[in-house]
Amino acid sequence: MNETPRSADVVAPGGSDGYAPVDHPGVPVPQDRRCWSVSWPGYAPVNITPPELRPPALAQHVPNWAEGHATPDLVRDWEQRQADALVPFEFDERGWPLHPHGRTGRSGRNLGKWGENQAADPIVVAGTGERRWVLLITRDDIGVAAISGGMVDPGETAPAALLRELLEETGIDLTGQQPAILGRQVVDDWRNTDHAWVASTSALYQLPGRVTATAGDDAADAGWFPFGSLAQLTAAVTAAGRTLYSAHRPLLQCALEYLNQQS
Repeated sequence: MNETPRSADVVAPGGSDGYAPVDHPGVPVPQDRRCWSVSWPGYAPVNITPPELRPPALAQHVPNWAEGHATPDLVRDWEQRQADALVPFEFDERGWPLHPHGRTGRSGRNLGKWGENQAADPIVVAGTGERRWVLLITRDDIGVAAISGGMVDPGETAPAALLRELLEETGIDLTGQQPAILGRQVVDDWRNTDHAWVASTSALYQLPGRVTATAGDDAADAGWFPFGSLAQLTAAVTAAGRTLYSAHRPLLQCALEYLNQQS
């Protein structure tokens, strides 16, 4: 494994048990100290591991959505995970995976796996030009407007996950339609930490017009929003009393750029 200088993984004070809430923003990380190659002996990320993923709990019961390894050094298939990764990543001197974009200010794990957690984000657009719309859901975990999507299941391919997530969350079945793959990138997910993060395959589906969407699974609501620009979309989402999920803004901008190139 490639080695990079490790950070001092000292857990910053959280609650009385040493852990912070899962939505803690983490300690501030200056841009010039984000890179793992930059020495920062005093770096003390906040541990946001939820109770069910802490060592004592995992020893008793492993949630069906998570692996049972309490720490990354217990994982035995890092070589395969690194080969399958959407975005290349390296390891510290302990063999712990390092977030590809550098320090996050948070440690621990609030995702199913250590290292990269693959997601699939289908962006569905209906219509063209000034009558262009994009399909968004309201996430039931953090209450924001977002692209429908979610984690790729074990043994599942990204194309299959795109279709499954879309069907489960909006009731729309696009089986047989070939999307345009927009990219494979690390997503600024609210659960990311130094050693566990989300990387997504984003894909664009184009429809001639809007179809009925019905919220389901992890979605509290599903509907269509005007999509002439990111500013127009943001204004429409705000007018509906919601906030556009910041992690999905780059994916939506990428979709807009692709659509504008095609027009």
